[in-house]
Amino acid sequence: MSEEKKKKIVEVGDETSVERIFNFYLGNAIHIFLSVLALLVLIAAAIGAFDTVVRDFPKLLQPSDEYKVLQQIIENILLVAIAAELGLLLLFHRTSAAVEVIIFVIARKIVTPGVSALEILLSVAALAGLLVVRFYYLPGKPK
Repeated sequence: MSEEKKKKIVEVGDETSVERIFNFYLGNAIHIFLSVLALLVLIAAAIGAFDTVVRDFPKLLQPSDEYKVLQQIIENILLVAIAAELGLLLLFHRTSAAVEVIIFVIARKIVTPGVSALEILLSVAALAGLLVVRFYYLPGKPK
């Protein structure tokens, strides 16, 4: 190598001890913060699941519009699933968890009342694309 090229090469030194300590404590603080957020989301999901079972399931046995009650139960269950997957995403930072959160969000959008045919078609296409990505392109065994 010529002298000129040697002068242009900038060597990157090791971390200083201050940087190492800062990275260690900041990384731990962020991890603890995300863990607490995930725990709060999971607690909220558990409360929502319990509320759905206690409040909504008995409505199926009452003489009312059972289809509307069933639709509400499915929406609540999907919301609880979104919260649980979001908690996993906050804890483990896996790409598959992010894709699964999006799948549940799209599925919940499909079952909401007042959705147009075009929105359903686009949602189904998005779900199909996400399932292909999940099963063929993400690492790990599909569930």
